[in-house]
Amino acid sequence: MRVIYNTATSLSGYIADEDNSLAWLFAVDSESQPDHDAFLAGVTVLVSGSTTYEWVLREEDLLAHPEKWPAYYGDRPQFVFTTRDLPVPDGADVRFVRGSVQDAMPAIREAAGDGDVWVIGGGDLAGQFLDAGALDEVQVSVAPAALTGGAPVLPRRVGPDRLHLRDVERYGQFAHLTYDVRPVG
Repeated sequence: MRVIYNTATSLSGYIADEDNSLAWLFAVDSESQPDHDAFLAGVTVLVSGSTTYEWVLREEDLLAHPEKWPAYYGDRPQFVFTTRDLPVPDGADVRFVRGSVQDAMPAIREAAGDGDVWVIGGGDLAGQFLDAGALDEVQVSVAPAALTGGAPVLPRRVGPDRLHLRDVERYGQFAHLTYDVRPVG
């Protein structure tokens, strides 16, 4: 099992703008992109924060159209870190987590089995996985856009001793970078 943070970012390091929107990302014209289906084939569990979860619910209107959920996530369980009660689309396997990443890891590992865990976002949650020593890989698709603020891709100070660049690929207008996360000292 690997825990993988896979996201897109602007050149300035933001995954969402000041209005918590990804409209800037979807405006990027790209004739090719990483094989999302191949990535998802190895993923058995999804993890997100409440902001990301609520954004997806709202953007895709998943509460009114729960039949869309399987097209995006299949039957994989999604763990959502939150302190609030949030709605769940009919038929979706959403498990709300209150508390630390460290405390949630046994349940996440059990649900993942031999598969990988995809930390969808946000950046702070990925940082919490990093802080807990539970993040194995970071995949970032860098878009040809710059934002002046918003949600940072990884709001932590992470030295070059922690990240090892394993692969660089070009997909149209995106540079896809894959880093292995090295354990602390």
